[in-house]
Amino acid sequence: MSNLNISTISKTFGSQQVLNNISLDIADRSFVALLGPSGCGKSTLLRLIAGLEHPNGGQIHLDGQDITRLPPERRDIALMFQSYALMPHMTVFENVRFPLRMKDSAPKSEQAEHVRNALAQVQLDSFADRYPRQLSGGQQQRVALARAIVAEPKVLLLDEPLSNLDARLREDMQVELKRLHRKLDLTTVFVTHDQTEALALADQVVLMNKGIIEQIDTPERMYARPRTVFAAKFIGAANVIEIELRDIAGERCGVLNDGTVLDPSPDVELPAGRYKFMLRQEAIIFNPKGKNTVRLEGTIETQNFLGSVTRSIIRIGNQKISAVTPAKNTPVDGSQVTFGWNLPDFLPLQD
Repeated sequence: MSNLNISTISKTFGSQQVLNNISLDIADRSFVALLGPSGCGKSTLLRLIAGLEHPNGGQIHLDGQDITRLPPERRDIALMFQSYALMPHMTVFENVRFPLRMKDSAPKSEQAEHVRNALAQVQLDSFADRYPRQLSGGQQQRVALARAIVAEPKVLLLDEPLSNLDARLREDMQVELKRLHRKLDLTTVFVTHDQTEALALADQVVLMNKGIIEQIDTPERMYARPRTVFAAKFIGAANVIEIELRDIAGERCGVLNDGTVLDPSPDVELPAGRYKFMLRQEAIIFNPKGKNTVRLEGTIETQNFLGSVTRSIIRIGNQKISAVTPAKNTPVDGSQVTFGWNLPDFLPLQD
């Protein structure tokens, strides 16, 4: 079991509060992403779990043991740094063996067997005698990963593990990390500011903002049902549309800031008042049909061709709405369009 429990953790640096009463339960064998913009506190939380920082309040338990004040070497937790931190004068073999040498808890022959197993896990068996300078960036990352898992920790922490790689190699390493997690069944927590990376890798996403947790959810639900304006904008860059719900001629309608009435009215159970709603860019439909849809008139103001899809900015009154639609079915730039969405795709948000 590797259940990690974080209870009301707070951390300040001088007068700045970086974490504010964070509570989080990380289940055994789960793959958890700490996601958020720079400065939200995610890396600080990772360092607190690793023991590289100490909290100003709260506790951290691993398998029921209070590890809040334990030094890093006594936590049975491995941290892979963003910079990899490989020692240039050591071979791949010696770099991976280094944590075992520091523990000095097994004979050299047993340590060597652990190193060979770790290198095999990351598919670098034949690179043991090379030096870091002789490796590509992706290979160096795999060495750092092998070093992190060689001592068979209870928890693996990854700090922005893919940020130093180019786009294609990042995709390859996402597949590799998922494969390794399935094979090792190792509780894994990784920090990222890349929402695509978090959605692709994690089975639980912890979205952070300004030292607090905005939402904890599965990737699918985080994307489909963000609870706050911040979550909607950060995950998938959704349209956030402010409307006023009011009764017009006996029917509940939504009215945009410029007076445009959404017809038919949003099918939500909310009292009259002003609200913010989320609408995914890919939920936009040109020339929508059917009873359960909103239909509006607008003008395509700008477009960006993105390969299989096109991103269009549609102006309606003083409102701009971003749409991502199949490239072959998108009206041309500057044209007048009828567009809309299915009512279930228009969701209310919390501020």
